[in-house]
Amino acid sequence: MRNLTIYSIKNTVFVLFLSLIVFACAEEKKQVVQQTKDIALQQVTEIEDNLINPNGKTIQERFNTPKNYTRIPLETTHFGTYLRNLPLKSFNSKVKYFDGREKYNNNVYISVVDMEIGTRDLQQCADAVMRLRGEFLFKQKRLQDIHFTFLSDGKPRYFKKYAKGDHSYKKFRRYMNYIFAYANTASLRKELAKVNNINDIQVGDVFIQQGNPYGHAVIVVDVAKNAQGEKIFMIAQSYMPAQETQILVNKQNATLSPWYKAKEGTLHTPEWTFESTDLRRFKE
Repeated sequence: MRNLTIYSIKNTVFVLFLSLIVFACAEEKKQVVQQTKDIALQQVTEIEDNLINPNGKTIQERFNTPKNYTRIPLETTHFGTYLRNLPLKSFNSKVKYFDGREKYNNNVYISVVDMEIGTRDLQQCADAVMRLRGEFLFKQKRLQDIHFTFLSDGKPRYFKKYAKGDHSYKKFRRYMNYIFAYANTASLRKELAKVNNINDIQVGDVFIQQGNPYGHAVIVVDVAKNAQGEKIFMIAQSYMPAQETQILVNKQNATLSPWYKAKEGTLHTPEWTFESTDLRRFKE
């Protein structure tokens, strides 16, 4: 009986000893993992510090170009100049849906365009693209050029005809809601001109798929290039349900994000996959 007791005690001590070793190893492993995460976070922060200026109020002010890249020069009246100067909400703002709910940011967007979208589920993906184009033309007082095609009959609806002499901004917003209700990715894709070479990408171009039953569209809001002529671009989107326009991150290349390399083939965005052949352009 005594020998059994001694055996039990020794066995218990041995088990406790093994537990201590396992616990110590686990703690050491945990510390190593945490140190690795800290280093990775520090590297990402350094990258973001180089490319992102949180205090910037517009796309051009908030996002720097990577080393050896410079923005493509544009005229002041170019659509791309308007897009580069879109006002942004304060850094780390959440995207809001049309009903005021916040969109969870699962590494999808890096900034939010400061533009009201109304309280109806209307301004979705292609609608946001048309909205930006319409806003640009309205700001340029090119009222005769504001028109978008209906899906039902493939015919354009002109703002000036809709307005009936009332060229106020309030009337313009009503017109855009009217367009949103009867146009979509399919009608917009047919309206845009095809860009045959991804290397010709410009600010204001659109990646668009009509889909079945749903498609998607994102708009190029900035373009830069290096001495070798290689281009990078930045994109923005709305989505379903209707939500504020957001600047997308590049999940495939965190060191370049939010910029994307212009190259032939597949374009992976956080919530959709396009092909370089999906690139289209508004006709001037």
